[in-house]
Amino acid sequence: MVDLTDEERAAIAATMKRVALLMDEIGWATPLGGLTEAQVRALIEESVEGFREAMSDIAKANAPEVPF
Repeated sequence: MVDLTDEERAAIAATMKRVALLMDEIGWATPLGGLTEAQVRALIEESVEGFREAMSDIAKANAPEVPF
């Protein structure tokens, strides 16, 4: 098990919201084995992009302001 930072946990929570929106389109009752290759790819891409964006936003929010 990986020890996640608070920032990573927050990024995962933000990513879950994005993935949930995609799952709304796919259908929550669809079993994993019933997903098409395109749907699996879309879920992975949404997960990776969502996590990346959330971590970037968190880093920007935590960066010290440049005084000049």
